[in-house]
Order: sequence, then structure tokens, then C-alpha cells
Amino acid sequence: MLQKQLGIDLGTVNVLVYVLGRGIVLQEPSIVAISPDEYRIMAVGEEASSMMGRAPESIEVLRPMRDGVIADYRVTYRMLQYFIHKACGRITFLKPRVMVSVPYGVTSVERRAVREAALDAGASEAHLIPEPLAGALGAGLPVDTPAGSMVVNMGGGTSQAAVISLNGVVQANSVRIGGVRMNEAIIAYVRRKYNLMIGEMTAEKVKIRIGAALPLEEERSIEVQGRDQVAGLPHRITVSSEEVAEALSEPLAAIIAMIKAMLERTPPELSSDIIDRGMALIGGGALLRGVDQLITKETGVAAYVPDAPMACVALGAGMGLERYDILRRTVPDM
Repeated sequence: MLQKQLGIDLGTVNVLVYVLGRGIVLQEPSIVAISPDEYRIMAVGEEASSMMGRAPESIEVLRPMRDGVIADYRVTYRMLQYFIHKACGRITFLKPRVMVSVPYGVTSVERRAVREAALDAGASEAHLIPEPLAGALGAGLPVDTPAGSMVVNMGGGTSQAAVISLNGVVQANSVRIGGVRMNEAIIAYVRRKYNLMIGEMTAEKVKIRIGAALPLEEERSIEVQGRDQVAGLPHRITVSSEEVAEALSEPLAAIIAMIKAMLERTPPELSSDIIDRGMALIGGGALLRGVDQLITKETGVAAYVPDAPMACVALGAGMGLERYDILRRTVPDM
């Protein structure tokens, strides 16, 4: 009863921690600032994020996760250690039991790296759950029934689509395009059209404030500051939501193609269930204005955004701990 139960969404852009009985207790960027010479952690999460693009050469600000998997093991486990301690409190008599989400289809080496990082970070037990299954649980889909439920997780590093039935993933597909690639698309568009260099954090702000998958009925705009490529001096422009929609068209087209490819491989019996129930869009990308309308239009399957789409995977990972004995029969290597 005293042991904490944690569900962790270890994402490329954000880390969310769900504590059983308390809900989502932590949501911070998965960014770490280190001293490259000594490999010493300088800052983690929000504090490290505020340093991105502003730190001196003596401090390196990086994302230790890439495309949903560990790119730098040493930094990832230290980041996990920080978040676990922050979620549990410094004074704990028992190490927490942890369920960490991983992208569907990762290699056994990548799975082992996540498990070992969680154990090194202070977990007594570390279990893994596929992100689509965790997201479906967190979104409240009836994953334990023989009928098919479809979930599309639009994360920071990857986008995944999956059909869930009887507590398992029947069919899944993924593409290594997500929020980070969308930011890069905005950066490239502004550079190409306005000869203005902007940073990743500025592009993220543009995406959140006025980002849209389709032109909005009431157009929005935002002032963007950066460095003029020709003059080399600071410059300011105004970007509209219609321009952002144009910039995001290419990465969104790749995500839609991935969803279509998965639907083509889905068994006919489950396809009829999906047409009736629609598909749930989760992850940070689901918050993009009009993305549900665009996916519905392109696929012919109704898409909807459940409550708190960003929290679904962390919430589902926590729920997975409660259902561990049931899920481990259908999910290999949990």
C-alpha cells in the first residue's frame, strides 16, 4: 500500500508521470542541460527548456530521446531519476513500481534500454507497455472487448496508428514524423519565404498559438522574431495561420498516408467496428486545430479528440499496472 505506482509517458518532447490515486502529477519537456566536459547534469525539464538556443558553449542542451527511443542512455536515466524523485518525493521508504510506454515495434535492444534506464533511475520493477495500447486505455476505449478500437498517437518524435482488440494490438503502423518534424517544417517555411532564421522554441510557439491543419474560419496571426539571412540582423515578421497550415501540409500528409496504409491491412471484421466507432486522436499533435477534420476528410473514418489527449498515454500506463496480470497474457515482454 505504501509503494508508489507510476505510469510514465517517456516521450521525445515531453515526459508525463501519472501516480496511481493522484492522477497526472508531472508534465515537463524531455530536455536536459549538461556540461559536456564533465558530463554533469546542469538542469532538467522546464529549467533546461528555457536554456535551449540561449546557453553558452560550456552548456549543451539536448533531447536524450529521439523518435521515441533512447538516443543517450546516460542522460536519459538521469532525467528519469529526476522525474521519478520529483513525482514520488525525496523521502520514500519503498522504490516505486513503474510502467513505461514505448513505441510499438521497437527492437528488443531498445526495449531493454528503457527497462534498464527505469531500474537504474530508482524503480523496483519496470514494466513496458506499447504506446498505442496505453493511449487507448487512457482514452477510455473498450480495449478488452472483441470489437476493434482505433487510436492514432501523434507524438513528438513518432506518429503511430493501431487497432486494439482483446487487450492486444492487432494491427499497427508508425512513421517517424511528429511534433519535432512539424517544428522543422515551420522553420524551413519561414526561412524559404521570408529569409528569416528562427529557432525550434519559436517554431513550437507558432505551432501552439496559431497552428492549424486546415485554413481557419477566423484567421489568426503572430509576430515572429529571428535573424535575417541576408542582412544578418534581427528582424520581425507576421505569420498567419493559413501559412502555418501550408507549412505543415507535408508532415501531415505523411501521417495520413501512414494511417491509410494501416487501415488497408486491418481485418475486415475490425474495419467495420472502426467505421462505427471512429478513431481517437491522442498526443500533442491531436491538439492541432482542424487535424481531426483533415484526417476524417482524407480517410473517410470519423476522427475525434478525447479529453486531455496529451495525458492519455501516461494515464493508460498507470492503468496498465492495475491490469498487469491480464495484459501480460496478450502483450509480450511486458
